[in-house]
Amino acid sequence: MKTVLCYGDSLTWGYIPDGSGRHALKDRWPQVLQAELGTHVHVIADGLNGRTTAYDDHLSGFERNAAKTLTTALGTHFPLDLVIIMLGTNDMKHVLCGNALGAKRGMQRLIEIVRTAPYQFEIAPPAVLIMSPPPLGESGGEEFRLIFEEGIGQSRLLAGFYRDAALQSDCAFFDAGSVAATSSVDGVHLDAENTRAIGKAIAPIVRDILEL
Repeated sequence: MKTVLCYGDSLTWGYIPDGSGRHALKDRWPQVLQAELGTHVHVIADGLNGRTTAYDDHLSGFERNAAKTLTTALGTHFPLDLVIIMLGTNDMKHVLCGNALGAKRGMQRLIEIVRTAPYQFEIAPPAVLIMSPPPLGESGGEEFRLIFEEGIGQSRLLAGFYRDAALQSDCAFFDAGSVAATSSVDGVHLDAENTRAIGKAIAPIVRDILEL
């Protein structure tokens, strides 16, 4: 059986845009991917609200810096055939990073971590698929607007920067913004239809990577 780790933030966790809770399992993109791939693949979802590529958030009680936590996830779930990383939205917060180039560099660090982690039993590193999240939109909520408004334009550059990072690192890339858009409710998160769309869209890419 092939094993895939989906590593991300609230878009992977399944945050409902109006703040009312979490999407049902069937609507979260990792579980949609699981349904598309069938029983020959085990898809693991690891999403944390507020997670960044490589930037510290001292306002949280959780460790949100993926550069500090990814090795733990890799060690917990190995052997892995594929790691899918969709991060960068929270890097757009002006108090943390605020620009797409910084997010690209953070993503490059995560690719490096996947490929150099101390795997046991002489297991080869997994393949990597990086995804740029859908660009931020104008927020209807005051809190998200103040946190993210300076990053809206920068978020539109993520796909191009991540595509370059993928080419430079010889890993796969997908622009989630090509099939999904953030909700107008908060301009950050995805409604059920859009998060499902991501899971369906990447299924053929994952099949190809895993040679299914």
